[in-house]
Amino acid sequence: MTTERPARRLPGLVGVVGWFAILVAGIAMIGAGVPTQNDVGQSVGGSPALVTLGAFLLVADLVALRGFVIVQPNQARVVVLLGRYRGTLRTAGIHFINPFAKRTLVSLRIRNFDSDSLKVNDAVGNPIEIAAVINWQVHDTAQALFDVEDYIVFVSIQAETAVRHVASEYPYDAYDEDRASLRANADEVMSTLQGELQQRLNAAGVTVLDTRLRRLAYAPEIAGEMLRRQQASAVVAARKRIVEGAIGMVEDAVHSLESQRIVELDARARATLVSNLLVVLVSDRGAQPVVNSSAMP
Repeated sequence: MTTERPARRLPGLVGVVGWFAILVAGIAMIGAGVPTQNDVGQSVGGSPALVTLGAFLLVADLVALRGFVIVQPNQARVVVLLGRYRGTLRTAGIHFINPFAKRTLVSLRIRNFDSDSLKVNDAVGNPIEIAAVINWQVHDTAQALFDVEDYIVFVSIQAETAVRHVASEYPYDAYDEDRASLRANADEVMSTLQGELQQRLNAAGVTVLDTRLRRLAYAPEIAGEMLRRQQASAVVAARKRIVEGAIGMVEDAVHSLESQRIVELDARARATLVSNLLVVLVSDRGAQPVVNSSAMP
């Protein structure tokens, strides 16, 4: 596994000053080495060696132009010379490196991966559609370039694989309160997804910053049935709450009647009163009062 390290470089200002110094020296040598003519038209002085050296300096100076590298904020340049990794430039600004070295741009900015909607069977076998948004960033440029073939493609494939695997580990809805579900425990699911995805992407020098579900739904072929099941569960829960409240109200009513001596209730009358109150309170329709005329003179 390759590990990132700083590349050897010269500060850009030093490189620019040196480049201009060599340029001036080359021009001066060529100027000094070119023969001049006297008043009678004869060539005087001159040095072919100086001209050759000056020309060599100018060619070298031209080649040295390729050694200047500009690094923008949140970007890096990976330097490779003769097939060997020589380091990474991370500091923003202008630098001078070996002009024959290959430099590859790697972005250090945060990126988003928006997965496609994937059809997966959840932990209980129900087909669901799920999609996630993953924020990631390169933290080791050497690993990203040299340890995987294409780190961007690697991230996308591993992200979809992790989403599929995590979705199959949880049910969409958990009717057992002790079991986590995709819909009710999104934070736990996302934490599991982030941890699993980070393990997969360590080889590519990538850090997973955040994961969020973008889509979570039953597959169309079972969506209708599951909606009716959810509605039935909601109705049962609501009825249970209504019954619990009605029992408390009936208990308070009977206790108040007896404690204030408003009416004397025997066991049969108490049972009738309780039954009538429960019918009134639990029914989802308005109660119709009935007057018992047999008790009137």
